[in-house]
Amino acid sequence: MTPFSPIPGTTPVQGLHHVTVMASDPQRNIDFYSQVLGQRLVKVTVNFDDPGTYHFYYGDLTGQPGTIMTHFPWPGAKRGVRGNGEVVATAYSVPRASEGYWRARLTEQGLTPRAGERFGERVLTVEDPDGTWVELVFDDGQPVQPWPASPVPAEHELRGFHSVTAWVRQTGPVRDLLVGRLGFTEVGSEPDAEGTRTRFRGSGEGVGLFVDVVERPGQPRGSFGAGSIHHVALRTRDDAEQEAYLTGLAEAGYQPTPVQDRQYFHSIYFREPNGVLFEIATDAPGFPDDEPVEELGQHLKLPAWYEPQRAAIEAHVPRIVNREYGVSIGSRELDGGRNPQAAPEVPGLQVHTAGRPLGEARVAMVLLHGRGGTARDILSLADELNLSAFAYLAPQAEGNSWYPLSFLAPVERNQPHLDRALATVDAVLNELEARGIPARNVVLGGFSQGACLALEYASRTGRRLGGVAALSGGLITLDRAGDLGGLPVFMGVAPDDAHIPLTRFRESAAHLRSRGAQVDDRVYPGLGHTINGDELDAVRRMMQAVAGQL
Repeated sequence: MTPFSPIPGTTPVQGLHHVTVMASDPQRNIDFYSQVLGQRLVKVTVNFDDPGTYHFYYGDLTGQPGTIMTHFPWPGAKRGVRGNGEVVATAYSVPRASEGYWRARLTEQGLTPRAGERFGERVLTVEDPDGTWVELVFDDGQPVQPWPASPVPAEHELRGFHSVTAWVRQTGPVRDLLVGRLGFTEVGSEPDAEGTRTRFRGSGEGVGLFVDVVERPGQPRGSFGAGSIHHVALRTRDDAEQEAYLTGLAEAGYQPTPVQDRQYFHSIYFREPNGVLFEIATDAPGFPDDEPVEELGQHLKLPAWYEPQRAAIEAHVPRIVNREYGVSIGSRELDGGRNPQAAPEVPGLQVHTAGRPLGEARVAMVLLHGRGGTARDILSLADELNLSAFAYLAPQAEGNSWYPLSFLAPVERNQPHLDRALATVDAVLNELEARGIPARNVVLGGFSQGACLALEYASRTGRRLGGVAALSGGLITLDRAGDLGGLPVFMGVAPDDAHIPLTRFRESAAHLRSRGAQVDDRVYPGLGHTINGDELDAVRRMMQAVAGQL
């Protein structure tokens, strides 16, 4: 049995705060959650990391924690594929006597509800328009604040969350987190069609108490896209307790992000070893903080730092209609004929992509893998960086190497491979520019040999990049000239890295700084030849700065 080792300064987690999902068509999303499920659209805002994308919040009358389903709609986004390492379903609590009503209502809407039973309770499962599993658990849970304008009669209304379901390779690491660190209680286990389902209960009362975990050893990981659940948020009482969680989780090796101000709550994010992304969010300040309860969802609400860009944002976001009030928001009409997900067509190159569909993205990160690595390997950083505004692109080097010898070898001995590698980066940036993403909106990053290539490209090119992130790398040449005009550069290395001498690392930073780059160079004792959380935090801040300038 896993013992509870409370993090100092915290109390056991109450339960669920919200669930965040990727969607595609924004109007279709609104119509399903507000008109079919009868949830109130309590807030229309934008993704704070990507102000060109809506962020919708649905819930009860005021959007209480434990009732909030949130969506980022990316028009034209490719459908995701469920798999290990993610939450795959969100369940609402519904009165027991309402099963017949909901079965009929969902069928009338053209849906095909699947009936089942879980821990002795009846369950209906349907797919939303993007394929997300939405479940109704008939359990007579506690009522929430009713929404008087809901198309669903009050006696049948959804009563906030019941649970979420995650698919994982091993249940043990989730148990260690939920029970051992966060104070959940293990309820029990039962067979599931996918494996063994284990249920954990938060310490609170009311709604959103359960996290279910299905162990699926040997099964593939999920592929993120429309319909994928991005993360599940757990409740914390206030900022002080959240800060204690941040410290305790960091000490336990979970590498939580710094606190993020989401306007209506404050957040930290972290992954457990299977890959499931969790958030811990504060209850306050809440959704009525910036508009009256009776007007929730009527207006496009922006944080203060985006208000100067309101006109541009309103022109960019797609037109939607809130049928509760009959009001429209946004002005851009969607073009259903294009394929924004298509990968860059760079002749002779294999380029892998993740994150925001290219046709919708306005910022991008190009990632260059190290010697012996692959594009798919380094593209996994997209999950760690967790900034949905960005399209992530990773070209694949022939033979898994950009050039044959050390970056310190005489340049001519790495030719013509080095010139071809630089041309590869140039070709990817040309393709991005052709798709409307100029170099100033691109962060170029790399690890090891890829970090050296990224720095060398930035040193040589005449393009003004948004930033450069070199993780365990240094410049190949130190004889270039030209003003780098404040180019943001992050560099990290271990003092005893066997591949990147500390002397060359410091010479590279000094050279770039002498040419006008804004260099943040950090040396990490004990890092080895790898990447740590502090480096990712620094890169994330650089990317947020690029996205925030749009």
